[in-house]
Amino acid sequence: MIKLIINDIAIDVKEGSTLLDAATQLGLEIPTMCHNGELEHFTSCMLCLVKDGKTGKLLPSCSAKAFDGMEIITSDDEIREARKIALELLMSEHAGDCEAPCRVACPAFMDIPMMNRLIVAGQFQQALEVVMKDIALPAVLGRICPAPCEGACKRKPIDQAVSICLLKRFTADQANTYPAISNSIPSGHKVAIIGAGPAGLAAAFYLQTNGIQALVFESNPLPGGAMRYAIVNAELDKTVLDHEIDHIRSTGVQFNPDTKIDASAFTTIRNEYDAVVVATGNYSKSMDDWGMENNGKQIVVNKNTYQTSLDKVFAIGNANRSMQLAIRSAAQGKDVAISIKQMLTGKPVKGEERRFNSTLGKLMTEEHSEYMKEGSKDERQAPAGFSDKGFDAHMAQKEAARCLHCDCRKPNDCKLRLYSEQYDVSKKRFAYTGRKPVKKIFQQDVIVYEPGKCIKCGICVRLTAKHQEKFGFTFIGRGFDVEIGVPFSQDLDVALGKTALLVADACPTGALCRLD
Repeated sequence: MIKLIINDIAIDVKEGSTLLDAATQLGLEIPTMCHNGELEHFTSCMLCLVKDGKTGKLLPSCSAKAFDGMEIITSDDEIREARKIALELLMSEHAGDCEAPCRVACPAFMDIPMMNRLIVAGQFQQALEVVMKDIALPAVLGRICPAPCEGACKRKPIDQAVSICLLKRFTADQANTYPAISNSIPSGHKVAIIGAGPAGLAAAFYLQTNGIQALVFESNPLPGGAMRYAIVNAELDKTVLDHEIDHIRSTGVQFNPDTKIDASAFTTIRNEYDAVVVATGNYSKSMDDWGMENNGKQIVVNKNTYQTSLDKVFAIGNANRSMQLAIRSAAQGKDVAISIKQMLTGKPVKGEERRFNSTLGKLMTEEHSEYMKEGSKDERQAPAGFSDKGFDAHMAQKEAARCLHCDCRKPNDCKLRLYSEQYDVSKKRFAYTGRKPVKKIFQQDVIVYEPGKCIKCGICVRLTAKHQEKFGFTFIGRGFDVEIGVPFSQDLDVALGKTALLVADACPTGALCRLD
């Protein structure tokens, strides 16, 4: 046995063990991407670096052998910086989007690609469930939203953007009932919401469905705010609005109409409730005495959490930023519910945490055909009379099939994304002018290979060799131009007769993915 010390802990390991083996034996987690327990090591990503405490030398733990008397450090500032640099070098060559641009552009961060795929599959109710995870008023916003998501659609420069807004509307319009809401166990907490516009309604919905009793105070006779009192029926049929408000009410939200809140009532509410959400619409001078810091035009808030200068008071919608955009107000309603839940459960109040997101940017002309491999060739569907008629099921499926699937197929399993998040990576640090064009190579209906997302870890090369594929994968080229591909210009159908799913599952990034 070999005796060494790791992070001041003495350990005995078998002869021939690597430092990674030794650290794992102690239950220490060291990040790796090129390591695969089924295969011999192949040091390439340099993410598993540790430090020899005696010499100060950094060592790749996946390949460096343990020997008697070593003193190893698995994490300090120098190691973290070295790992960060390794990740940033990998990211400098990465060509792909973690999240679809349409989703990033949506103020509510709705999973638009997933909605599209479910519509294509005819799973309309499941598509609505996806929408309502982020948008509490899908039928209303499907009619009045200016669709910033469509402006970011990668199909827009090719022919026309996917008609996302009408597809969102379709998911709500086609449903006989909205998805059954599985409320969390009631927490005993009560939150007051002042205002029943899009921001207040969304906040109430997401608080209530998280087990927090929401009570809405509205100065008008009916809830809806500007959606009811400022938008004409020709643009928004109020029966649609009523239907969605009824659904919000059915979750247990309590409404208090014809209730005007002045400074005295505001103080009373603050004392009686566990949190208060100000969603009054535009800031008015009558609110000067409420005690919140303001600039005379809007309430000053933390932009991530929507907390005001008053303890347990939050402000959303036009009250903190006059934007006249219902989707942004509704998105803030969802986000503030997250902040309030964090506060009431004793967690740090950070608001909704957005994950690391690599962005591809504008498509090159030669990439259009690559992306069109995953979208139908149909023209954009256009039902007659946008304001009073949406898609039927057939049109919705045809339109959703135009989606190009530009989001990553491994958004939660890509190690490059995970570690970039953990090490606060900047994609721009080692970026160079230009990038390699995106390619999408398919193996029948089984997997897709995108070389631009490959980190050249060689796992797929070693797996196909181990399982004796006739061709398999190999390294092609030299230096910076090296790529992993199929030798002798064979296609994937020939190269991966046995191991297609195996290599897709073993790939540490979204370079090789299943198509299901």
